[in-house]
This record gives sequence, C-alpha cells and structure tokens, in this order.
Amino acid sequence: MNDEKKSVSVKIKVTGRVQRVGYRYFVQHWAEDFGIGGWVRNQRDGSVFLEAEGRKDRIEKLIKELKEGPSMAQVKDVNVKWTGFENKFRNFEVRY
Repeated sequence: MNDEKKSVSVKIKVTGRVQRVGYRYFVQHWAEDFGIGGWVRNQRDGSVFLEAEGRKDRIEKLIKELKEGPSMAQVKDVNVKWTGFENKFRNFEVRY
C-alpha cells in the first residue's frame, strides 16, 4: 500500500497561546474537512492535546494547519507522537 494512504494514529500537544482563541474548534473544522477521526481538549497547563487517526497524508495536512492555528492563536510548538493505528474513532469531537 502507498505509504501516504496508510492509516496512522497520532497524539499531538500544541503549546503557545492556544486556549481562549477558538483553537479546539479550528482543529475540529480541519479534522472533519480532512476526514480524520479523534478528539481535541484543552489541558490544565494551557496547551491543547489531541488524538487523531486517518490517512497519513491527511494527518500531515492537519499538522500543517495546527502549526498555523486560528488568527488569534500564537502557536509555539506542535509535538507529534506517531502511534499504531487502532481504528477507534468514527468522527472528530471537542472534549471538555
């Protein structure tokens, strides 16, 4: 199978000014647009954490968007941990 079309999973921590700027809904919008399943949630340390599954090429597109963020955000770092595909998500949601 083409590596770009291979299904993968990631855990991503985004730091910077990413809370109270619509970042989680920004993530949800792009994840749904790219057909990616998973969830996103604010963390107590001020970061945003997400788990996502989908085609590798689409996850890479999402990561590119995460680095930009919505207009009010100031993204400092996007830490990506690639993990084994588990096929555990059907849609993408904002968690609280």
